[in-house]
Amino acid sequence: MPASPEPARGAPHIHTGIHSGLAQLAPRYDGYIIDQWGVLHDGTSPYPGARACLQRLRELGKRVVILSNSGRRASDNVELMARIGFERGLYERLISAGEDARDAIQARSEPFHSRLGRRCYAFTQDGDTGVLDGMPIEMVSSIGAADFLIVLRMDATRRDLAAHEDELRAGIARKLPMICANPDLSRVSPQGIIEAAGVLARRYEELGGAVFYHGKPHPAIYHSCLKTLGTLGIDDPRRVLAVGDSIEHDILGAARANIDSAFIAGGIHCPDLCEAWGKPPSLDAWRRFAAGAAAQPDHLLPAFVW
Repeated sequence: MPASPEPARGAPHIHTGIHSGLAQLAPRYDGYIIDQWGVLHDGTSPYPGARACLQRLRELGKRVVILSNSGRRASDNVELMARIGFERGLYERLISAGEDARDAIQARSEPFHSRLGRRCYAFTQDGDTGVLDGMPIEMVSSIGAADFLIVLRMDATRRDLAAHEDELRAGIARKLPMICANPDLSRVSPQGIIEAAGVLARRYEELGGAVFYHGKPHPAIYHSCLKTLGTLGIDDPRRVLAVGDSIEHDILGAARANIDSAFIAGGIHCPDLCEAWGKPPSLDAWRRFAAGAAAQPDHLLPAFVW
């Protein structure tokens, strides 16, 4: 069984409001919790109109928190955003699943984390384990030497899920606990939609392993966002909108945190919904998609544009 609660499925409906841009929603909300990959950029380039949309929110006095399932530290994501074209002044704070996992491992206040041990084997990309830098954790190069596993990043263009099977089974054989610091199952990239690190954790669960998830759709990280917005004077969650492109993470997470959500059709679900990026799905396409969705958004936008 997963250590983090499995999200409940929402009741399918098709009553989501379809809008051409965020301008139609801005009067309703003062605070925004916005995903980055698939909403603002594809990891390399900003989407057309995304920076201008953030700028417009700032001009109107809206408060913005960027919430990412990235397995890297918040500061690393701030640097990435700046390189792509989203300077720090466009939002109040960036919160990442990786930073959330780091805090929990350091605090060890949860029973799951208190039993982790000190030797860690990381599933990551290019050897990047920076999220654990400066902590009393020994990074090991073999699962046989580890006390626990952590999922940080995955380069599916080089090694897909099947290529990790032996490592996952080695962890199962030793009954090692796993921390998932990046729950995304897929992500946008310049190469298209590819697998993301969360598929490793899901497969580990399927094999019988114990996994604790940090990030969306689990409510704790939304509480961190709402706490930040509260310090900025936005203490009514009804005035907060979560914006994301993943039904299983952004939209389901918002529903579990009891806040409204806006679904960006031009992200990871675009191949199922859109004839082309920036065009809204047809009503028939949306009906088919919504009928099988894990949760339902309150609003639908073709892209993060004003």
